[in-house]
Amino acid sequence: MSRRVRPTLRLRLTLLNGVLLVGAGAILVLLAWLLVRDALRPTDELLPGTVVLLSDGRRMDAAEWQRQLVDSASGELLAKGLVALLAISVVGVAGAYAVAGRALRPLHQVTATAQRLGEATLDQRIGYSGADDEVAELAKTFDAMLDRIASAFEAQKRFVANASHELRTPLAVMRTEIDVTLSDDDADAAEYRRMATVVRDASERANGLVDALLVLARSEAQAGRQLGRRTECDLSAGTANALSAMRREVERIGLRVQTSLESAPVVGDPGLLDRLAGNLIENAVRYNHLHGRLWVRTGTDGDRSWLVVGNTGFEVDQADVPGLFEPFRRGGRERTGARGSGLGLSIVRAVCTAHGGTVRVIAQPGGGLEVTVTLPSADAPAVNGSVPSHG
Repeated sequence: MSRRVRPTLRLRLTLLNGVLLVGAGAILVLLAWLLVRDALRPTDELLPGTVVLLSDGRRMDAAEWQRQLVDSASGELLAKGLVALLAISVVGVAGAYAVAGRALRPLHQVTATAQRLGEATLDQRIGYSGADDEVAELAKTFDAMLDRIASAFEAQKRFVANASHELRTPLAVMRTEIDVTLSDDDADAAEYRRMATVVRDASERANGLVDALLVLARSEAQAGRQLGRRTECDLSAGTANALSAMRREVERIGLRVQTSLESAPVVGDPGLLDRLAGNLIENAVRYNHLHGRLWVRTGTDGDRSWLVVGNTGFEVDQADVPGLFEPFRRGGRERTGARGSGLGLSIVRAVCTAHGGTVRVIAQPGGGLEVTVTLPSADAPAVNGSVPSHG
């Protein structure tokens, strides 16, 4: 089936301007014609039988003379008016076509830029410098969109590179340990046991990273969409379980723990919410110092339930706080190769977004952070406007 030919925007604008111009000109010619016919009626005020003396000496009835004069003037006016209308129409349509083309030139620039875009050309921009009109606004909007796409693409490449590095590190450790042990002809059972321990630790680190990546992908996939699983649960219960899981590490470094776990009912995915609480507690313990402090609070104020996890530790500039939510970064710096997967706060933010909540981080003056997670309570309207389902 052949495609139906559609007129371009430039042609449609030209035709519209042409129709308006021809219509306005035709109305003016018609008005002029009517005015002339009405103006050339002087004999209406004369008595019947009045004659007019012509330039050649002939006498003619005034009414007949007026009729001939009106017909001649009207015909000449109509003929010349139509010629002028035709000329004006041609010039006007041509000018409208040129003006429309000039006005739509930035749109062609947008199209050409979009067609050239690729992985290697994301730095190209329209850079429109014409009048500050709607077209300029469109060009600026397109350039801003390209800035966001380029930033997201760079972040994605950085994420893939860091994830590859994090996965490659434990694999390289395992490969090195196995090769060194197997090449040692004098290796005994103790050496093989040591090698097995190193390989197990490295495999656990790789497995933890893969699990974290899966949780992050699952959380981001549900952000802005209906959660696949919606169950009423309590943030305080998940937080208590996370504290219990980290109890041995807390005792090892001698942390002073202050808790105030009041009921904080929410509706959402229990697995993701438990991971949210677990990541916050793990980070607060992992990045603390010997004999430091850890404080945890949960509660609700009606429409919102909240979880606060604070800790002492190394100092973080408040300006570096946004970088904490980027995968594989700590304190605004690349953290690949460091302890942990580097996805803790990234997962926290993704889970909060998926549940219609927010997360706020405040750098403490003496070092450490306080993270506040706020989610809609179980009694509040559900995420995306759906009715909460209780399981």
